[in-house]
Amino acid sequence: MHPAASVIFFTTASGAGYGLLALLAAFAATGGLPPDRWLGFTGLGLAVSLISAGLLSSAFHLGRPERAWRAFSQWRSSWLSREGVAAVTTYAPTSVLALGWIIFERADGFYAAAAALVVVMAIITVFCTGMIYASLKPIRQWHMPWTTPVYLVLGAYTGALLLVALALVFGVFHPVMAELALALLILGAFVKLGYWRVVDTEPPRSTLATATGLTNFSSVRLFEAPHTEENFVMREMGFQIARKHAQKLRNVVTLALFLVPGVLLVVALVAGAPHAFVALAAVLVAIASAGVGVATERWLFFAEATHASMLYYSRAA
Repeated sequence: MHPAASVIFFTTASGAGYGLLALLAAFAATGGLPPDRWLGFTGLGLAVSLISAGLLSSAFHLGRPERAWRAFSQWRSSWLSREGVAAVTTYAPTSVLALGWIIFERADGFYAAAAALVVVMAIITVFCTGMIYASLKPIRQWHMPWTTPVYLVLGAYTGALLLVALALVFGVFHPVMAELALALLILGAFVKLGYWRVVDTEPPRSTLATATGLTNFSSVRLFEAPHTEENFVMREMGFQIARKHAQKLRNVVTLALFLVPGVLLVVALVAGAPHAFVALAAVLVAIASAGVGVATERWLFFAEATHASMLYYSRAA
């Protein structure tokens, strides 16, 4: 599939935003973060900004962005519509949490209930985002059980990195925050490597033989190409990347998204609050590295996916 910049930005920014939002709400509701006005304003503001920027950018991938509102009406059958409904709904409990945290400096009682709802809605929204792709049967590299967990875990992991940085800036850092980020990093590496293993080892689900019903023959091939020039379907659905380049980019993802941030998180954990400046510097570099890594991972997610319609053009699906 053709990797559109707007969708890559949407999935990376909103994923990190929802991850940060859910973790802020969870820590605030359980007393892990103090209901400090400026901490709430900065943290919730950053999370909502990432979410909103990502959601707005996704509209630019539509042929008619001004009709994006119509997507909300198909929630019974469309994961895209369900994602839109969940995303908009999440703003309601987030507003209540922000009111309590920023205005009244409270995160207990009614506001704690709102925080719990924020966590649930953030998870549901990112789950719907993953299911948009996992539900597409014609694309083998997406229609698998690993797709949605990758979205959920990487969103939580990148959000956890932002949470650690915020905690260090406001002097409320606790080792459990860095430990959580490390745990999510390890889980993220596990699900992403598992995803790649399945993509590499699973045989094509459809071939020219199965598409034409000629499975009794030893081999089936296209006699003549249907087009002399590349058309829209071939550009959008049949984007190709050389295997050697894909492997190099996977190495970039492994290094930038997992290995480098992992080392830097250990540095931050060892430095801790007594050496907050060193810890913060390490986490900021980890965030920059993870940003490069997750953007590359998302680009590959689209670039390596091939639509079954490419069988018509004699390309393996």
